Amino acid sequence: MQVEESAADIYQRPEELLQRLIRFDTTNPPGNEAACVGYIRDLLAAAGIESALFARDPARPNLIARLPGDGRAAPLLLYGHVDVVTTEHQQWAHSPFAAEVHDGFLWGRGALDMKGGVAMMLSAFLRAKAEDLALPGDVVLCILSDEEAGGNQGARFLVEQHADQFAGIRYAIGEFGGFTLTIGGRRFYPIMVAEKQSCVVQATLRGPGGHAALPARNGAMAKLAALLRTLNIRRLPVHVPTTTRLMIETLAGSLSAPTALLLRQLLRPALTDTVLDLMGRQGDNFDPLLHNTVNATIVRGGEKDNVIPSEITITLDGRILPGYTSDDLLRELRKLLGKEVEFSVLLHDPNPAKEPDMGLFEMLGGILKERDQQGIPMPLLLGAVTDGRFFSRLGIQTYGYTPMQLPAGWNFTNLIHAADERVPVEAIAFGSDAIYTALHRFGG
Repeated sequence: MQVEESAADIYQRPEELLQRLIRFDTTNPPGNEAACVGYIRDLLAAAGIESALFARDPARPNLIARLPGDGRAAPLLLYGHVDVVTTEHQQWAHSPFAAEVHDGFLWGRGALDMKGGVAMMLSAFLRAKAEDLALPGDVVLCILSDEEAGGNQGARFLVEQHADQFAGIRYAIGEFGGFTLTIGGRRFYPIMVAEKQSCVVQATLRGPGGHAALPARNGAMAKLAALLRTLNIRRLPVHVPTTTRLMIETLAGSLSAPTALLLRQLLRPALTDTVLDLMGRQGDNFDPLLHNTVNATIVRGGEKDNVIPSEITITLDGRILPGYTSDDLLRELRKLLGKEVEFSVLLHDPNPAKEPDMGLFEMLGGILKERDQQGIPMPLLLGAVTDGRFFSRLGIQTYGYTPMQLPAGWNFTNLIHAADERVPVEAIAFGSDAIYTALHRFGG
């Protein structure tokens, strides 16, 4: 693949770089990230930057490139994924892979998650090379496949098979954070420093089977109804992780007295659930940051319409707070749902980091405050999972940092994985510049 001459300075136009990335259809499954990764590799080569591909499947490669620093600091990792989720059965106002600009927004699948972030990182990386930036340490760029389907072809593969590529790295910039969040008239910039762990659990219910013409009570179906009702109306126990505490204290310290008082009560486990209920829909944002959670996603049972099933299984998508384990989750589920339910763990990606390493937080937050003097950086515990859980196995602390200055009241999180995903054009340049500044300062 050849890079046209006009792309030599594309790092100066990160929004155009994002358009080109979006136009590669990397819907996962199947992914087919090779063409998109190849384009990035050619951009780097045209800039005089060597890179290497690492792949379990040649159609799904990962790329690693490195800019040398002067050795004053340990290497810094920039990483992001180029696969995206499906657009099937979604109605879009503009084609999801055309990457068109309308009304100041760049539309397309991946504009937010996370080709927008990759464009920021790649722009900053290429700019550092072009301007011969004095880097305090090596900067390692890692372009990943397969994040949206578990990372088996991407981050997991690299960490398990090529850990030597990340030797000496302590900090990384990845998804998801640094965006404007307006609360109570104040502008906050949450920076992700921790994330929950994914834990898929199977619950099995049993009861007498038989002919469906006969009355059946207290069987597997009735137990299923009771289980789902309990999950709908009750929570698992309250926990207050360090990151959640820091986040709520930052909010409370910056908002008016009534709101601040209410938020601080969230940190008192005896009052947490009552306060969440009082907060209504606003409490939904804090609920998963204070509890381990599960949601029923798949139900299997019954083979014939005239036969009462004797066994039903339910898949529960569990998310575990930092510092807790799958055993903790199962113990809480047994206490909530009773001994008649059998539980087994189908998939668990543990994150060994119990406490966040905040060593780069002040520097990253300071960059945002320089660009928005009224902005307030705050730590964020992400209720979902990212590739950061794999890099944490190597002792690498990820900061979710793809900065975007957003219009007040614009809730972009509802657009991630949804129809009409889009990003303000100016936000891409804002993030690229912030990451470039971080490359200059991370050694401090």
